[in-house]
Amino acid sequence: MPQFVGVEGATERQWRAVDVVLDCFLVKDGEHHVALASSENRGRASLVLRQVPVLDDGSLEDFTDFQGGMLAQDDPPVIFKASVDLVQIPQAEALLHADCSGKEVTCEISRYFPQMREATVESTAWFMANVQVSGGGPSVSMVMKALRDAENEVFWQPMLNFPLNPQGTVGTAVEFQVTTQTQSLSFLLGSSASLDCGFSMAPGLDLINVEWRLQHKGKGQMVYSWTEGQGHAGRKGATVEPEQVDMAGDASLTLPSLTLQDEGTYVCQITTSLHRTQQIIQLNIQAPPKVRLSLANEALLPTLICNIAGYYPLDVAVTWIREELGGSPVKVAGASFSSLRQSAAGTYSTSSSLTAEPGSAGATYTCQVTHISLEEPLEASTQVVPPEQRTGLGVIFASSLFLLALLFLGLQRRQDGVSSIARLECSGNPAPALPFSVSSNSPASASRVAGTTGTTTTSG
Repeated sequence: MPQFVGVEGATERQWRAVDVVLDCFLVKDGEHHVALASSENRGRASLVLRQVPVLDDGSLEDFTDFQGGMLAQDDPPVIFKASVDLVQIPQAEALLHADCSGKEVTCEISRYFPQMREATVESTAWFMANVQVSGGGPSVSMVMKALRDAENEVFWQPMLNFPLNPQGTVGTAVEFQVTTQTQSLSFLLGSSASLDCGFSMAPGLDLINVEWRLQHKGKGQMVYSWTEGQGHAGRKGATVEPEQVDMAGDASLTLPSLTLQDEGTYVCQITTSLHRTQQIIQLNIQAPPKVRLSLANEALLPTLICNIAGYYPLDVAVTWIREELGGSPVKVAGASFSSLRQSAAGTYSTSSSLTAEPGSAGATYTCQVTHISLEEPLEASTQVVPPEQRTGLGVIFASSLFLLALLFLGLQRRQDGVSSIARLECSGNPAPALPFSVSSNSPASASRVAGTTGTTTTSG
């Protein structure tokens, strides 16, 4: 659990330097991995980020500097005091407020070995600290250079394979850090995504390479690579802004027009002249379903079919609800499902069938669909009426069609009579007397009565 102690005398609501204290795991030398290690071969440690600038929200007024006595004395951890004067820690505020937000901070420290093994490098020790905030919060990886004091090194720490001073502390300075604002992202199919990755390095280090890789279902591919000002996209449309890389330490990746092939684990790897570290971001693609409810037949007990199409990922929940006039909604069991179908784009479709029981007064049936891409369930409803009402409506509908046919024939005959008179007058022959009169201004009216057994609406 993080603790925060600060410098007195800072002006309210302005930047203030605080000590951020994190409870950490100490990983046995040689067991370091990029991801957090297992519980085996781990000891207790504390990381003290010294004098980190954060915005004072009014809660830091009484904070003081970190003192070793603040920690438990019965089983004291190895304390890493890390100066942040050489780099920026942009996610310090998220660490500061993690407890208040109900989130947990996980910290792991292990030995780190640079990619260059020169004589000066061999005589120096480095450590890697990986800090992650739960609930999709930020993740920070820091390379810390040990500040050794040979005169005060009194005993050897076997798990670290490194000497400690009498207080059981290791003095370090953060030389390089790579961070991301969120470890997991979800975007809709066809939209554009931005994957955050930033870095900060101490003076004297040179940026060599920025690389984004995608790992998915056991396969890996290069998405984008930037080397000394030159970028290359391995995925069409993928971009990293060179100006932001040079000026702001921003190596964020933009992916337009997402497809399901873009889903997976992305690795942002930053390489300097001495160090290399990375951040891992999970990108999830989602496609919301489309729902349509229809009546398959008009048997004594009709069958309803709810079609759910175009969704991703696979998991979807379908609930049937029945409601009689003046009654309460009741969930209905007994629905069956069709086989799963997958489109060329990779989205899924299925259908659910249910035998409806209209009862004596009819009932409204609702197909409710829940999916991870939806903030609220989608619903489609239809009304099912009893057989006797469907028969009555059918008679009315048939009668209406018969009346419309008679009206149409009558109007057609009138038009034929008018055409005959016009032909006789044009030929010079007198028009024969008609047993009725025809007026072009007489209104012709028709009525239509339509009957249905149900109405269908779709929301979403």
